Amino acid sequence: MKSIYFFILFIFLISCRKENPPQIIQIPKIEITPKGKILLIDSLQLSTIKDSIILDFYKTNNNRTYWLNQNSREKVIKLLNNVNQEGLFLQDFDIKKINNTEKNVHQLTDEELINYDILLTQNLNQFIKKVAIGSINPKKLYKDWDLKENNINLKELLLNFQRKDSLEFALNAVRPHHIVYKRIQEALHIIQSMPKEDFKKIEIDHKIALNDTNAQIITIKGKLIYWKDLKPQDTLTNLYDDTTLLAVQKFQMRHGLAPDGVIGIGTIAALNFSKAKREAQIIANLERWRWYPRNFEQEYLIINIPDYILHVIKNNDTTRTHKIIVGRADRKTPILSSKLSHLIFNPTWTVPPTILRKDVIPATKRDINYLFHKNIKIYDSQGNVVSYENWQFNKARSYTYVQTSGKHNSLGLMKFIFPNRFLIYLHDTNSRGYFEKEIRALSSGCIRVQNPFELAAYLLDDPEQWSLEKIDEAINYGKTKDLKFSKEIYIHIFYWTAWIENGVLCFRDDLYNLDIELYQKLKK
Repeated sequence: MKSIYFFILFIFLISCRKENPPQIIQIPKIEITPKGKILLIDSLQLSTIKDSIILDFYKTNNNRTYWLNQNSREKVIKLLNNVNQEGLFLQDFDIKKINNTEKNVHQLTDEELINYDILLTQNLNQFIKKVAIGSINPKKLYKDWDLKENNINLKELLLNFQRKDSLEFALNAVRPHHIVYKRIQEALHIIQSMPKEDFKKIEIDHKIALNDTNAQIITIKGKLIYWKDLKPQDTLTNLYDDTTLLAVQKFQMRHGLAPDGVIGIGTIAALNFSKAKREAQIIANLERWRWYPRNFEQEYLIINIPDYILHVIKNNDTTRTHKIIVGRADRKTPILSSKLSHLIFNPTWTVPPTILRKDVIPATKRDINYLFHKNIKIYDSQGNVVSYENWQFNKARSYTYVQTSGKHNSLGLMKFIFPNRFLIYLHDTNSRGYFEKEIRALSSGCIRVQNPFELAAYLLDDPEQWSLEKIDEAINYGKTKDLKFSKEIYIHIFYWTAWIENGVLCFRDDLYNLDIELYQKLKK
């Protein structure tokens, strides 16, 4: 009996000694592996996101993080750290915060990782918006801007980045596709790769011609070497020699100047542009091209106002080019896209309001014979002819003024019509000698085109009915004739002052002073 008692006591004592020791909970180290760490984003964090595009991005990913995959994250961080290569500014992005967070990514809690993932998405979305549609709304800047806003699916552009191994595809989908945009972006890459420069401002008292000596020639040669128009030389002298002449001519051609080799005010002004100013000019042009149409038609005319050139494009190839005359700085040619509707042989010219107010009425007030010499007839509001003797200054703006057709007509012998609210059009001119000028900002807004008969024959595309010879016959007949185009031909009147051609940087004078103003607004 005693032995049973001791056995029970022994079992009891042993059971009392068995206590469950407290468990030590180890917090696992957060590790981002190449396969990535995927975290669920709770509804509270999602509610703080106000942008529907970003919400859709995560909804497509089942409300889970996306960028915590090492490979994906590195690519997007690299992209954001190099936004300057797209003509954007680092200060518009959270680059510093992203880089600092990335340094400590392995010490972040799950909540911090989720916030980091959202931050990357927000910055990528900002990048997409700026590259795809631009940073500024042009209609808030300009009154003479008449382009439709591009219908771009920003949600789709962001979702492209969720496709596997598709970064290049996604980036190309974001950027404008036109060849000119690509050439401007290439120009930016070239100028960003160039070394720093610190040239003194060049000042001259008179033009410098071949074989002249001038103290500024050494600086001019240095500039030409920097811009790669002149090959490096062991020593630089102040003599304007043949080698330098060729370099100056090359420089002048790149800048749309008369390549006469004479160093005058225009050439000096172009030489005095610094690398920084040229880069700013290129960035402004990239922004402007983001506002232009994303998709172009099979056949269209495209005009570059500062280059004074009209290009005819068909199936992405340039088939014709024509010199043009555009509006001067105080009467700018507007930016617009439209479609050619018809052309007119031997057109009359109804004087538009601006020219009427600024030119015709003041000239008529000084001399009533002005209207007679210009073959301009006056009509009252009822359509009745008003004689020159009965013209009254206090009623001047209520009259309609129509110049008769013929060689004397300001529109010349032909005009091309396309609907637009500015009442501008392409037309011939009775002052064809102006096409020989290098600077052709001479009109009141409309665009004069060189060789309009040849352009008409090409666009009508009907050799049997409207060959060049038959167009001449119709013009010589002297009657005003309207002729509709049988095919769709679009016209785009744009403005760009920088690009690259055959690997060479090209610049044009900023006629309307749009570049600097735009760059300053972008950099704010």
